[in-house]
Amino acid sequence: MINRVLIRIKVVQMLYSYLLTKSEFKIEPAPESATRDKRFAYTVYIDTLLMILRLSGHNAGLRQLSPLAGHTIHPALSSSKLVRALRDDDQIKGIIVRKSEQTDEMSDAISPIYFSLTESSAYKNYIKSKNHEMAGDVKFWAAVLPTVVLKNEKFVECARRNPDFSISGLEKGVDMAVATLESFSDNRYMLRDASRSLTASLDKAYELYHALLLLPAEITALRDVRIEAARHKFLATAEDLNPNTRMIENPIPAKIAECNDMTEYLKANPFSWDNDLDMIQRLLDRIMESKIYQDYMEAPSTDYQTDCEFWRSIMKNVILPSDDLAEALESRSVYWNDDIEIMGTFVLKTLKRIASSPEAPVSLLPKYKDDEDARFGSELFMNAVSNFDEYRSLVEKFINSTSWDPERLAFMDLVVMVTAIAELLSYPLIPIPVTLNEYIEIANSYSTSRSGQFVNGILYSVINHLREEGRLNKN
Repeated sequence: MINRVLIRIKVVQMLYSYLLTKSEFKIEPAPESATRDKRFAYTVYIDTLLMILRLSGHNAGLRQLSPLAGHTIHPALSSSKLVRALRDDDQIKGIIVRKSEQTDEMSDAISPIYFSLTESSAYKNYIKSKNHEMAGDVKFWAAVLPTVVLKNEKFVECARRNPDFSISGLEKGVDMAVATLESFSDNRYMLRDASRSLTASLDKAYELYHALLLLPAEITALRDVRIEAARHKFLATAEDLNPNTRMIENPIPAKIAECNDMTEYLKANPFSWDNDLDMIQRLLDRIMESKIYQDYMEAPSTDYQTDCEFWRSIMKNVILPSDDLAEALESRSVYWNDDIEIMGTFVLKTLKRIASSPEAPVSLLPKYKDDEDARFGSELFMNAVSNFDEYRSLVEKFINSTSWDPERLAFMDLVVMVTAIAELLSYPLIPIPVTLNEYIEIANSYSTSRSGQFVNGILYSVINHLREEGRLNKN
């Protein structure tokens, strides 16, 4: 039910977001022909980064036993994402190898700094946190390096053993370490989060499908409340006392809301429109003002198909285009206003299916058509990420630099084309025209007015090139 059209859109959106926000962890290079002060600052910088590992219970490759051996290091320190990333970084590994052959100037400072650290309010607040994400790790160490480590007398004493020692160099080195941490985002964690966001956005799309199908029952219930309130008015009219109840007697809303598929879904994923009564009231008002409603209520008689068609027409012409609904969806989920067009078509399809089988129990559409569709989004996303540089070079190969500067290429256009190439090369059963048409539409919808034509031209050249290389063998 979540089809590949929507999955492609989600993959492009998540890839765009991920590529814009990811950054590399980079160790500052050693200064060339530097002043004595700069040389010392760089030594402090490296020692401070290694100090994070050592204060977290890691020996940082040094030959002698860690001064904290035998101490129980809190998991918030020893297993933090930042510490693991530092420990696994190739540049840090190289530095550790080189430092292992040198005298350990900072060994005497480890224990005093550790005990000062664990007494600090920053540490106590840090270990209380139940969620230790990378941002929290960075914030903690960026706070304690200048306030605990730099201010520790033993740290300063050990640093003075370096003949190039200076106060300004000491402060500069710690500041460099803080700057490195604050600019650091570990791509593995960001990639994991982006992949989770892709899954979450598809889950939310399926939730929207159910939410839209619940609206007829909510609207009908409100109409019933209004009818009952009118009957009990002090000066009730004849119409109040004998209202036309065709709408509230329409069986379709209740059949959908009470079917097994809906109840099982809501049991696992609770949802209600209880906090959107104003929207429900405005939708009901617009329905009752519509010609669809008037024709339905005035018809001599109705049958099951007519009842279904009434709600299908109301959904298509009143509910789905409603600004009130769009506003409510925006407040509920950042994804839903992008999803409503596609999810709306599946709601209409569901109502049509219900009309065609009056005797059968109401069933809703499954989340995915099959297992292949269920895997399609995550596999396509990872393929595009893994091969981004290669596919980008293919795109740039066919940009005529005399008329279009690759540096001015709209980033969304690039993301769209990289994702399209990933699909072209990874899914031999998807015809080339299908892939081309889908990504041209995405470019037209999410990039510039000229993007569709531009994407079509570049991808056409890329396809011919891949065929010539024997990498693409499909129609």
